[in-house]
Amino acid sequence: MTTNHESIKLTRWYGAQNPSQQTIAQRMEQEGLRPYRWTNDPNFRYAPRSHGYDKVLYCVQGSVEVILPDTDERVLLRPGDRLDVARGVRHAQIIGPNGAQCLESNKAAPASQTLPQTRPLNPLRLKH
Repeated sequence: MTTNHESIKLTRWYGAQNPSQQTIAQRMEQEGLRPYRWTNDPNFRYAPRSHGYDKVLYCVQGSVEVILPDTDERVLLRPGDRLDVARGVRHAQIIGPNGAQCLESNKAAPASQTLPQTRPLNPLRLKH
């Protein structure tokens, strides 16, 4: 199932088993993305923020609730689910009760724009 809004695109995973981190990373790389992994402890919260680039987020393990405060929408990501978030869209995150491991990347910007360097969302709070 794919859900499209102007600001987000949700693609649910419906396979017989959850895809591995390697499988998801390969899919992202085939799209020309450069994924990086981040993990968080249970119930960790990210305050609302936005980015100057389009973002692709896959849940690998656990769960992540993504909150779009400007539209009062919530999306729960489970293993294998993908969320594309458009540039400038404010979003917050709440990590699920079992923590989360995700792969994330920014999408290529038009040639006239400079891509931000890919880095973890908050390196001081991530588990490696």
